[in-house]
Amino acid sequence: MKPLCLFLLAAALVPAAACRKSPAPAPASTTAPAASGSPSAGPGTASAASGTPTAAPGTPTAAPGTPPAAPPAAKPVPAQLPDVLAKVNGQEVRKADFDMMLRDLELGQGPVPADRRDEVLRGTLDRLITYTVLSQEAKSRKVTATDAEIDERLKQMQGQFPNEEAFKKALGERNMTLERLRSDTRDNLVISKMMDAEVSTTPGASDAEAKEFYDKNPDKFKQGEQLRASHILIRVDETADAATKQKAKARIEALLKRARAGEDFAKLAKENSADTSAAQGGDLGFFPRGQMVPAFDQAAFALKPGEISDVVTTQFGYHIIKSVEHKDAATVSLTEVGERVKQFLSNQKKQARADEFITTLKQKSKIEVLI
Repeated sequence: MKPLCLFLLAAALVPAAACRKSPAPAPASTTAPAASGSPSAGPGTASAASGTPTAAPGTPTAAPGTPPAAPPAAKPVPAQLPDVLAKVNGQEVRKADFDMMLRDLELGQGPVPADRRDEVLRGTLDRLITYTVLSQEAKSRKVTATDAEIDERLKQMQGQFPNEEAFKKALGERNMTLERLRSDTRDNLVISKMMDAEVSTTPGASDAEAKEFYDKNPDKFKQGEQLRASHILIRVDETADAATKQKAKARIEALLKRARAGEDFAKLAKENSADTSAAQGGDLGFFPRGQMVPAFDQAAFALKPGEISDVVTTQFGYHIIKSVEHKDAATVSLTEVGERVKQFLSNQKKQARADEFITTLKQKSKIEVLI
């Protein structure tokens, strides 16, 4: 039995732009994951918000004023785990696969807190059991994936990394070989195909449903002040010696002179920036106040569109920032977000259908948890 492969391995591991704060926990129910991906999505593959606070509307999880019910305490997990943690219709769910999935979780979210160990480990085991149930069902239905489909998915994963070395490093951190990744990718593709078929007949949301949701949730469509900016980063470690820092600063100052003299900022970023945004000409897209580290945030929002900052120093190194466009705080209209609201509500319906399907499969299966 193979654990769930890293559906969005690349997306989960590509570093964020070197000016953003460490991500805060996402608010509950900001987006509805695609039904085909959610049942088999492992740690690190959760849907991310679009980056625009109001672009992905959410759904309250309880009536206003009703505090959410506390989840039941997870059953304690033994300090030492056996080689076989569970059985699904007689098929063993093995510790080696569990460890790989847990390793992926920790790489994406950090070490498991001691006070949440039972909760996290039980949740990981349940995901692995669910994956096993789905894999068995897909096999019984004779769902297949072609070599071309697998090659394309692997190409997409690898393409998210700056180079092959970074891709292989990410695999090594998870004790994952290319052969294993290919095999797991095949399993995930057939599960996705099966889930797509199950939810394909679910009716989508109507314009009336989208309007009703919009009217009932005005707070979800408030958009704070935002800025679109580009930047160039010359990276230098905070602990570097004075000579190294001076060399990096001289380089960024030379680039600043060239940018202010009229050279194409995007071209300078592509050729010189050490940030992941370099491929996009340094473009960071729109971001709200407070998302970037303080020094960067303050300098960026002080600029008028078209202006270029002085050299800005952060823990990542030296930056120059170009303001592109500024948006004042506003309420997004239904015309602007109507299609996204419909997609969100449609995804909710598909998710409900997917959850129902998974629940039915698990109820029909003989599941023995051995810890």
